[in-house]
Amino acid sequence: MDTRAKSLLTSLFEAAIRAADPLEALASHLPAPPKGRTVVIGAGKGAAQMAAALEQLWGAPLTGTVVTRYGFGAATKHIKVLEASHPVPDAAGLTATEALIAELTDLTADDLVIALVCGGGSSLLAAPADGLTLEDEQALNQTLLASGAPIGAMNAIRKMFSRVKGGRLIANTAAPVVSLIVSDVPGDDPAQVASGPTVPCASGRREALAAVERYNIALPPRLATYLATAPAPPKPTDTAFLKNEVHVIASAARSLAAAANIAKAEGWPVDILGDDLEGEASTLGTEHAKLAMAAQGPRLILSGGETTVTLKNKGRGGRNTEYLLAFALGIEGMAGINALAADTDGIDGSEDNAGALATGQTTKAIRAAGVEPLEALAQNNAYTAFAAADALFVTGPTGTNVNDFRAILIGWP
Repeated sequence: MDTRAKSLLTSLFEAAIRAADPLEALASHLPAPPKGRTVVIGAGKGAAQMAAALEQLWGAPLTGTVVTRYGFGAATKHIKVLEASHPVPDAAGLTATEALIAELTDLTADDLVIALVCGGGSSLLAAPADGLTLEDEQALNQTLLASGAPIGAMNAIRKMFSRVKGGRLIANTAAPVVSLIVSDVPGDDPAQVASGPTVPCASGRREALAAVERYNIALPPRLATYLATAPAPPKPTDTAFLKNEVHVIASAARSLAAAANIAKAEGWPVDILGDDLEGEASTLGTEHAKLAMAAQGPRLILSGGETTVTLKNKGRGGRNTEYLLAFALGIEGMAGINALAADTDGIDGSEDNAGALATGQTTKAIRAAGVEPLEALAQNNAYTAFAAADALFVTGPTGTNVNDFRAILIGWP
């Protein structure tokens, strides 16, 4: 890939990250300090980074507790960071959730709660409903993860089994609550992020039962029995929420828009395919290769979302390198196409790269290095293929996550 194409693609990725960076995203959404105490609660894979950023920006005393995934912590001075399991809850998540609940006791209308919420909070906030156990909540999560149901359906179900989801976490808090949310869900509905611990949703038992039936979800018998008579969650119109504010401060859509603005300033016409593309990574890569081959340049094609990889073998790589290897095979030999696919958290799968870069000559370079790209794709070994061609895209952890970022440059203005 020539220097100017790599430079532009890198600048687009960096613009997307800046748009989702906790420090930048929080700065324009901070409430005024209260007369009383400021208490911070939070949950999600980026909650620790959000807490660290808030500490830098907040010009008054604060305390609080947030929970994040094991290994995703960050240094904070006043906000306690706890770690727990994701995507299936564990005992540490149960303890952490109780700590968040404790932070909300004995508050008054003169105090303020700032809730930092992002993706991953559904499993990190472990709080089974009265009469249920942690094992029940674990079984529920495992069942839902295996069901193939979309996030909205999963959330409609799991909030019925929780003491904190669906707005319940803050329903009895006397202090006003300002929720600052980094969205990783299609449509950026704040009630869907982390199953809405501070944001109620209108769905109830009827919608949960309908989702179970529609997606043929085999709930364990104990959970099915509970759901039949489960108490309804609070409604968005409940007076407990009238004093609260909700702000989506970062999302895939905003990150794509930020990248598009950079490109437009450079003279590129831009098409955004969507911020919620899903499906098999290699299939989407092949589809996007066909789209790029048919497009008239100059043009930039952007997309986001979260694809999946069906593991057939034990190769190295994540969904972005898998997508891009299929894409590179689809544009093989073509001139004037340059592409980047990377995870906005800086880690694609479990490797050290965010993603990779590709052109119509990439597969030739992979073969020249002794790796057959078709075989690498079949072996789920895309990391090895791009490493052989010196085409990995390495950023290190970014401290945020709004899912995947994909950019395809066609021609040059």
